[in-house]
Amino acid sequence: MSEGSTPPADDRSVLDRTGPEPARTVSYGPAAHQVYEVHEPSGLPRAWVALIHGGFWRAEWDRTHLRPLAGALARDGYAAALVEYVRPGMPGGGWPATGEDVAAAVAALARDEAAGAPVVLVGHSAGGHLAVWLLHRPEAQGVRGAVSLAGCLDLHLVHELGLGDGAARGLMGLPPEEVPDAWAGADPARLGPTPYPVLVLHGDADERVPEAVSRSWWEQAATPGRDGLTLLPGVGHFPLIDPEAAPYAALLDGLEDLLRRM
Repeated sequence: MSEGSTPPADDRSVLDRTGPEPARTVSYGPAAHQVYEVHEPSGLPRAWVALIHGGFWRAEWDRTHLRPLAGALARDGYAAALVEYVRPGMPGGGWPATGEDVAAAVAALARDEAAGAPVVLVGHSAGGHLAVWLLHRPEAQGVRGAVSLAGCLDLHLVHELGLGDGAARGLMGLPPEEVPDAWAGADPARLGPTPYPVLVLHGDADERVPEAVSRSWWEQAATPGRDGLTLLPGVGHFPLIDPEAAPYAALLDGLEDLLRRM
């Protein structure tokens, strides 16, 4: 990119960066994938951030593409726990195991690492779906809330739009008309208001997960006056996880907002 040029709305360059290695990797279950990486700040952390990666819930996208973001959060004073979880395409992957892994990881983090320090959930794309879904679970008790980055927050709409070449159907296994209760229980837009605050960041130039998905969750499940929806002009899907891109400042603002509330 030439000096002074404007980066494209959906700049994917963050996916080509390796990011820092974690300080350590912690197991939260017996399976090889049941781990989270710890990226630590130089001093006492401002808070713990449970960082949940996306990739349309598919096996080919693992946690490593969020290492640049985890490293930036550690640089800026947060302890980041980068969560891995089982996904369709892996043995045992799919719903409900995918969600149960994330719930187990956050429970282990709060119990074994945070030691009373505040915990905030941050999820991108499919990880945004998992973060907001998790707020309805007992494993999220005591967290400060969640920041959704271009999250798949309306699972039914993700399915109806055919996003990710049928990614929602791949997660659930069967279409919603065959297992309606399972879909309702997995869909943040159908679960109603969360017990803890949600801040939604979404680029209005996102073609992978259109802003309509976040808007739909907002209209069905948000708590006005507590939750927030911020649409970022000219921003696509991947700049939301790029610490070198402008939306990173909005993520830091969102984290501080949640930490000030309690």
